Amino acid sequence: MKSGMRTILAALTLSVLAVSGAANAQTMGYADAIAMLSKQCGGDISKYCSKAVLANFEITDCLVKNQSKLSGSCQGSLVTAVQNIQARTAAQQAAGEVCKTDAARLCKLTVPGQGHILRCLLKAEPSVSAKCNAAITNAGWR
Repeated sequence: MKSGMRTILAALTLSVLAVSGAANAQTMGYADAIAMLSKQCGGDISKYCSKAVLANFEITDCLVKNQSKLSGSCQGSLVTAVQNIQARTAAQQAAGEVCKTDAARLCKLTVPGQGHILRCLLKAEPSVSAKCNAAITNAGWR
């Protein structure tokens, strides 16, 4: 994806997160994004991106490059998919800091690494703070 478009979409994502709050962030995994884009952009992908492959964001880059030519539903889905994936990535990066206090309180004896702390927090869900539970959900780990 072109860096200018990435910057714009990152700014939009941060705006969405700021307005909605981290607990209500809309996030999406790559599989869901691919499913949505294939449904909403199938014709556009065939028309403008038939030589692009799924790997290395080639289809996304192609859609962004041809954004002015895309159908309205595809344009909307593209923006939604990119925003939601960026929100999930941001949530994954922030989860460790957001859950640090809960992990120290609830997972004292847990050996860090290989997802052990996350498993501990998932098991302790009723005792975990709402903020940490939201971070785990928004990160796509639940």
